[in-house]
Amino acid sequence: VQLQASGGGLVQPGGTLRLSCSASGNFFSLNVMGWYRQAPGKQRELVARINRDGRTNYAETVEGRFTISRDNAKNTVYLQMNSLKPEDTAVYYCTSAFALFSNPEYWGQGTQVTVSS
Repeated sequence: VQLQASGGGLVQPGGTLRLSCSASGNFFSLNVMGWYRQAPGKQRELVARINRDGRTNYAETVEGRFTISRDNAKNTVYLQMNSLKPEDTAVYYCTSAFALFSNPEYWGQGTQVTVSS
């Protein structure tokens, strides 16, 4: 499985960004696609994930501000991030897994998101 993320950057507090991740590889390993993030000095944490049926799971810290979606035909997952806060600053990683609540099996390269004025 290969995961290619894009869309990170620098944005002011309150701004928006959209991350994209294109995937290729084993069909079942792409049942669930999602995003994790790691801020400096902190552990990697779940942001959001989505299965093929559109069922989603969000971290409490982003629920209501971030929206995850996917295009199954394109094996692509998106993360629309609104009302960004400085504490959202992190490296964001695209992931894939077999089941919605299982740990990721595959990780893409990270993309940096910086929220700062």
